Amino acid sequence: MGIGIRFKILGLFFLLAFLALIARLFFWQILKGKVLSAQARGQYEVGTTLSAPRGNIFASDGSWLAARESGWLVFASLPELKEDGGEIAESLAPFFVEKEDEVASEVDKIKGLLSKDGAVWIPLKHKISEGAKKNIEALGIAGIGFEEEEMRTYPEASAAAHLLGFVGKTKEGQDTGYFGLEGYYDLALSGKPGYKTQEADASGTPILLEEDREVSGIPGVDLITHIDKGLQMLVEKRLKEGIEKYGATAGSIIISDPTSGAIYASTSYPAYDPGKYFEFGNEFFKDPVISEAFEPGSIFKVLVMAAALDAGVVEPDTKCDICGGPLSVDKYTIETWNRQYRADSTMLDVIVYSDNVGMAYVGQRLGADKMYEYLDNFGIGKLTGIDLQGEGAPKLRDKEKWNVVDVAVASFGQGVAVTPIQMVKAVGAIANKGVVVTPQIVDRLKGTSWEEDIKPDMGRRVISKEVAAEVTAMMVEAAKKGEAKWTHLRGFSVAGKTGTAQIPISGHYDTEKTIASFIGFAPADEPKFLMLVTLREPQSSPWASETAAPLWYQIAKDLFLYFGIQPE
Repeated sequence: MGIGIRFKILGLFFLLAFLALIARLFFWQILKGKVLSAQARGQYEVGTTLSAPRGNIFASDGSWLAARESGWLVFASLPELKEDGGEIAESLAPFFVEKEDEVASEVDKIKGLLSKDGAVWIPLKHKISEGAKKNIEALGIAGIGFEEEEMRTYPEASAAAHLLGFVGKTKEGQDTGYFGLEGYYDLALSGKPGYKTQEADASGTPILLEEDREVSGIPGVDLITHIDKGLQMLVEKRLKEGIEKYGATAGSIIISDPTSGAIYASTSYPAYDPGKYFEFGNEFFKDPVISEAFEPGSIFKVLVMAAALDAGVVEPDTKCDICGGPLSVDKYTIETWNRQYRADSTMLDVIVYSDNVGMAYVGQRLGADKMYEYLDNFGIGKLTGIDLQGEGAPKLRDKEKWNVVDVAVASFGQGVAVTPIQMVKAVGAIANKGVVVTPQIVDRLKGTSWEEDIKPDMGRRVISKEVAAEVTAMMVEAAKKGEAKWTHLRGFSVAGKTGTAQIPISGHYDTEKTIASFIGFAPADEPKFLMLVTLREPQSSPWASETAAPLWYQIAKDLFLYFGIQPE
């Protein structure tokens, strides 16, 4: 082989080696540059995520419903401990628990933490109070230290628990809002975390002489709600009294402004303490107002009557020609609630006397397609859009599957399921002259140097203004002359309707258990409030006229004074 060929081969070899080196450098410096740089930083830097202060939640008057406050993490630096782990555990445990009978188990827990092999820094208890911290400091235990951390506090304990939700931990140990406002607005309330970096030695220990690099977190926004704390405390008190008086197993109350959708108060019982959520089972966290379905019974009649009037298939003075006795529909017999019948009842009479046969007549005139269309427009079968986490919406049966029986029973509120908030939204459209409005809890968002109003979500017109006035007039007469007339407050213009619905169990209706409800608004012509009261399985009487209605009027007396509503 000649020298020239050898030089060419050698030159080609170096060229290929040079190209391979360039390619390798391109791979490490360009393609993998960021990854390697981050790995290198990780060898000489340690980083800490800095939590951002969580936003507060305020009532409409500016008082706290949920607030942030300083708490303390108690930790142990094991190399600095001089006392026995058992002695330390017995000294600390009483400050870590609220009940005396929990001290022994807490002692065992602390002992276990302090005996971990190879550990240097051990967190012992998160979020103790300032008072507990001072008491522990007074003990002077070497190696026990504190780090400040944020706590969530609910000044009124269980008041508005379902509205608020609570702040718990994710699997990664991060604070996160669950349910209610805490869950729905978690991203806004949480803010944006900061970050702190510091150079470290080969073992990962921070070098204290080196300068820290810190980016502060951005605080979460505050929520200013429509909730009136005075009304909220009132309805919670009245609901508990009502449940005890009538022997109900549960209940709920909602008070809203039907013209704007603002929720002034909302409560359900049983409730829980969001500050001690971990002491309650998961079944307590679901808010019945927005997620628990029930068959509404006769309060639903005003929606079906409004639909029929708006569709022009009946007028207020239209006479029912099948109301003289029970009505047979397919293999079922429809009767009135008291088995009393009024031949040639007008549509006004049908609402006033809550006539199931008369409503079946209305349903027949309206038909399945029109009934389904109007119920859909009222928001039945759909989420209301309220700003609370956990809302559910029982679906309407597919329109194609509705038969004559479905139409008949739906006309008086059976065979169809709703949530309390859906009924408030739907009947609110009647009070609001035919326009449906989305329920709303939060009025404004407030940052460190800005504030933003959340405008009411005014929906579509579902019935005409004239029909809304006609149905309102029917509800006024129902409140004065219906089965709950004995509870009516003379001189006050109330548009209301009772509802007593049997509870479906295993494919049939329980003959003894009912859900009693009353929905109404006042003053009827220019309402200042709309209120729904529901009681589940009242024992003193199954009828709403003897349970839910008197509770509604008892609260209404206070509301008349509060809103300055004068008797006519």
